Amino acid sequence: MPVTEKRDYYEVLGVGKTASADEVKKAYRTLALKHHPDRNPERRKEAEEKFKELSEAYEVLSDAQKRATYNQHGHAGVSGAFHEGGFQWSDFTHAQDLSDIFGGGLDDLLAQFGLSGAFGGSRARREEGAGADLGYQVEVEFREVLTGAERTVTVRRPEVCSTCHGEGAKPGTRRSSCTQCGGRGQVRVQQGFFVMAATCPRCRGEGTFVAQPCPACRGEGRTEAEQTIRVKIPPGVDDGVRLRLGGEGEAGVRGAPRGDLYVMVRVRPHEFFQRHGQDLVCEVPITMPTAALGGEVELPTLDGKAHLKIPAGTQSGKVFRLRGKGLPPLRGGGRGDQLVQVLVETPTHLTPAQRKLLEEFARISHQDDTPQRRAFLERMRRWFGTS
Repeated sequence: MPVTEKRDYYEVLGVGKTASADEVKKAYRTLALKHHPDRNPERRKEAEEKFKELSEAYEVLSDAQKRATYNQHGHAGVSGAFHEGGFQWSDFTHAQDLSDIFGGGLDDLLAQFGLSGAFGGSRARREEGAGADLGYQVEVEFREVLTGAERTVTVRRPEVCSTCHGEGAKPGTRRSSCTQCGGRGQVRVQQGFFVMAATCPRCRGEGTFVAQPCPACRGEGRTEAEQTIRVKIPPGVDDGVRLRLGGEGEAGVRGAPRGDLYVMVRVRPHEFFQRHGQDLVCEVPITMPTAALGGEVELPTLDGKAHLKIPAGTQSGKVFRLRGKGLPPLRGGGRGDQLVQVLVETPTHLTPAQRKLLEEFARISHQDDTPQRRAFLERMRRWFGTS
């Protein structure tokens, strides 16, 4: 189709020129599902052309640089991004986006539509033969967030076979090139306008096969082994943080990279402190006389006991700040603060002497001689229009 006959990409996807990246993706998802050839068998040829046109428009409008060039120069500006003769499926560089657009994993999507390998799926997969990642969970005490900690974890994982050194072949023999795929690991299948690359059924994608497997690993090239790993937990770690230990996952196949070990940290709750970022919040009960007359209270910090002066007339809920008594940030720096909220307690069991003193106090006191009560009564007077 000549360049001058191409429809405007925004018109193809049904979005405006100011559409966001998410709006472009949403439009492509809706239309691609509607016009996919496998969902329109009665007009497959028409659907193939429509689906390809939608994907070409998405290829340009989902790429910020291509979109800017297209906005300025039209189709002529992006023609150099495609093969000679126009857009081909090998020009589609957003295969990874399909997992977001259609939901689920990319491999599941392509399998659902019968398109495994149609977009050069290796771009969307991790390196062939790479070892899988592993996960582990450790617990730390709240106090250890301040200083950091160290844990030892034991994982059972595939390791390179010491007998065949990962080759999978019996010592003294060698792996042979697969004759079915010519050593490529894939066989190609044509379906409509898609060229699919399927895993070779004989060598299972490796390009080689073992005539005489290693007796230790049975041709796998890896054997299960238990490993002990020391994990350093940095100061400032928060509950739910994942620490990545590169290269501590499963061994790869025949020299492929190892996977990683991800350690999730769980921080046990503390009986006194609640965490708010780097700051700690601690509630401390005080008596009515201490709040009214002032005094000093003892309270906990992560560094030990501390004393806090309470000014006379302190109200319940008042917050005091202890500088530098909080937690450090995960990546280093000064500590946060400890926020102390005082709660004035009302006695529930009075002795006769205490009751007599309080009754005398109430008799000689005015009901509006406290600041919050005074403010409340003032609002009441304004509300009811009384003086």
